[in-house]
Amino acid sequence: MGAAKKITMQDHKPRQRQRKFSLIALILMALPWQPSQAAGYPERTIKIVVPFPAGGPTDVAARLIAQSLATKFGKGVVVENHPGAGGRIGAKVVATAVPDGYTLLLGGTNVNAIGAIFSDLGFDPIKSFAPIGVVCVDSLAIAISPRLPTTDFKEFVQYAKDHPGQLKYGASPGIYTQFAGEYFKLKTGTDILFVPYKGGAPAVTDALGGHIEMVVNNKSNLLPQFKDGKLKALAVTSRDRWPELPQTPTMREVGITGFPQEVLFGLLAPAGTPETIIDQLNGAINEALQSAGVRASLNGIGVDARIGTPEAFASALDEQAREWKSVIEETGITVE
Repeated sequence: MGAAKKITMQDHKPRQRQRKFSLIALILMALPWQPSQAAGYPERTIKIVVPFPAGGPTDVAARLIAQSLATKFGKGVVVENHPGAGGRIGAKVVATAVPDGYTLLLGGTNVNAIGAIFSDLGFDPIKSFAPIGVVCVDSLAIAISPRLPTTDFKEFVQYAKDHPGQLKYGASPGIYTQFAGEYFKLKTGTDILFVPYKGGAPAVTDALGGHIEMVVNNKSNLLPQFKDGKLKALAVTSRDRWPELPQTPTMREVGITGFPQEVLFGLLAPAGTPETIIDQLNGAINEALQSAGVRASLNGIGVDARIGTPEAFASALDEQAREWKSVIEETGITVE
């Protein structure tokens, strides 16, 4: 047998270096997305997640923006509905998605408000998202059944006080419509039973049918009922009175302050999405919102278009988060 070859440390170093380089290459190949890909964005279909059922105002707004983005980019833009749990299911889909600009959320108030009451979401309602820009602004209204023997805010409050625990109001639990209802009760000193619903639409339906006496919901959902005289508007949360209901006072005018005046809906991306993609999407939605056709379509569902920067959207969401937290703490709302 020949003499065994003497192996030195120098003989091992090239192999170790080769294994190290191979491992790094494998890791890089396994990553689903690389930052350098932002340069060619978008290269494939973009998905906008709507955390509510199809057919509602949020869904309609998302599809208007999707159509505009598809035209602008020359790529497909699809809308996926992930309803349930007050918007938490759809929000989590985007919060945990790859931050590459291809999975977006049409959210805003519905996302940051839930952070004031839920601590086990599996994501942070603020830190998990990168704001792109506001699409539209909505507001809320306190509505009552026309079957009640009351005609305005003052009369209804007195009627509720004269019938403690006998009246009912409906909203989805754990979202801003319930918060508004509980805040109304606190500030007016009324005892009105909360009836939870899976969504705003069934609550409005039951109010129309006389099964509940009061409902709190968005302008986009309630305005048609007010116009047809099927529900009465007591007050609205917006800064100014609705042009469509000039006789209906704002919450501030009836003495209720401290509640967020606006309901914001805009595009959000997963945190970590490159700024170049955020800016590109922001420019595209702002361009869409300058279209008379898009603005008219949004007005048709009861919301107003708003053009702005990612920074302005982020600031508005931060401010609302503080306001919602204050409302939750003052009312003592809990959700099981």
